[in-house]
Amino acid sequence: MTGSINDAAKEFVGAVRNSSEYREYVMQLNKIKNQPELYEKVNEFRRKNFIFQNEEESDDLLDRLEELDREYESLYDIPLVADFFEAETSFCRMMQDTTTLIVNELDFQ
Repeated sequence: MTGSINDAAKEFVGAVRNSSEYREYVMQLNKIKNQPELYEKVNEFRRKNFIFQNEEESDDLLDRLEELDREYESLYDIPLVADFFEAETSFCRMMQDTTTLIVNELDFQ
């Protein structure tokens, strides 16, 4: 990476770290990590969800995702978990929007 791109990337990372979305995500992550058993259950759900979301389309994918949601539905009733998922989703949306902006501005096809 050229020096100017590297410098700009480091500046960008600093801006992300200073964003309210990232700070909230880190705060909620640290809170949930303080309860290792709960953190493991959340990560188990996240791993399974990630696998389903990244599989090739199949006829039963929606059914399997709904089953996963039912299996872990009680997690969402725990305020600590709900706050973590909300912060994680907000941070991910920000990063997706940023990536979309970069791709669009560079006319990357």
